Amino acid sequence: MKKIAVIGCGAAGMMAALTAAESGAGVTIFEKNEKPGKKIYITGKGRCNVTNACDVEEYFSYVRRNPKFLYSAIYSYDNSAVMDFFESNNCHLKVERGDRVFPVSDHSSDIIRTLYDAVKRAGVKVEFNTTVMSVEASGGEFSAITYASGDDPVTREEFDACIICTGGLSYPSTGSTGDGYEFAKSLGHTIKEPLPSLVPFEIKESWCKDLQGLSLKNVGLKMFAEGGKNSKKPVYDGFGEMLFTHFGISGPLVLTASSYYDKDKASRLLLDLKPALSVEQLDKRVLRDFEENLNKQFKNSLGALFPSKMIPVMVKLSGIDPEIQVNAITKEERLAFVNLIKAVPMTITGTRGFNEAIITRGGVSVKEINPSTMESKLVKGVFFAGEVIDVDTETGGFNLQVAWSTGHLAGVQSTISNEE
Repeated sequence: MKKIAVIGCGAAGMMAALTAAESGAGVTIFEKNEKPGKKIYITGKGRCNVTNACDVEEYFSYVRRNPKFLYSAIYSYDNSAVMDFFESNNCHLKVERGDRVFPVSDHSSDIIRTLYDAVKRAGVKVEFNTTVMSVEASGGEFSAITYASGDDPVTREEFDACIICTGGLSYPSTGSTGDGYEFAKSLGHTIKEPLPSLVPFEIKESWCKDLQGLSLKNVGLKMFAEGGKNSKKPVYDGFGEMLFTHFGISGPLVLTASSYYDKDKASRLLLDLKPALSVEQLDKRVLRDFEENLNKQFKNSLGALFPSKMIPVMVKLSGIDPEIQVNAITKEERLAFVNLIKAVPMTITGTRGFNEAIITRGGVSVKEINPSTMESKLVKGVFFAGEVIDVDTETGGFNLQVAWSTGHLAGVQSTISNEE
């Protein structure tokens, strides 16, 4: 029986361990936390967006970096397989807007429990409160790991293969502190700079704070990166829901935009408050509103256009005297106001960092991992799965699918690798 070590008891780690054990290996998971799936627990605001039910071919369009690397993993264990796994283990799922898949219970703990119970039934040994300190190799082949648990002395244990599923750097409170990058570097691997992704933006304009707590639905957002050849072309153009905060903006639309953000380029945003209307259509709408409020002050004529909290901000940004009567507003002022509604400018000063990032962009270079097996091309017997790899996606359940698929593939292949 092959003896396999899995480092990390998260989504990728548990899936890898389960698959390896079901393939006949003796598997031990090493987890520095006191329980499994701490990051799974907080995903989807505690509901766990398990996967996305889109067509498999469509899935790759949501992968921001290195989608081709995932072909073997996704096609060998796709979203249907993931849903079948949980359903067959009596964890029933539902599909919501945007093909997002959640447990019917709306409790991420049910996903963790279902997966962990399957892991234990498969005979996997799990060592909690145990920190792996090093992954050893000799002559280009994996040999052993060293680990420490509590006050016990450091232990060195030999295994036939090791699957590194330590996650990235996002939400470090869940144990994602970059250990896997250090293991990979010690084995000669290249690490693409880890950066926070699916993360809120900090905004320069102070008026954002005045709108703290305001949620907008069905708005458009364009992001432009300055300094490039195509600085006039948006690097991101999306539609959805966003939220104003004390530091800037958040919400699904913003989180997705953040996966296109380049910290080395000054970035600006244009918020379209009425994306369903063209400039001409919106001008007719504003003109109609103005005609119905001719004798009102400008600041009191906008109730049908914006949420009340937003009116003072839009009035101020327009530069139009808030006390002026609507019938005194010129055509030029009205058209400028219409264009403002279609493109409210904001300046990004940065992101909220790893503490608030849902995922990590960057990680172990895919050029050094065999996409058909998830095995290191540099060290035989070492495999990678999940967020530790330089692959990231947009929000919507796609990142967890990466964990399930790469974990499954690594688990299977770790049991047959090194065999002649």
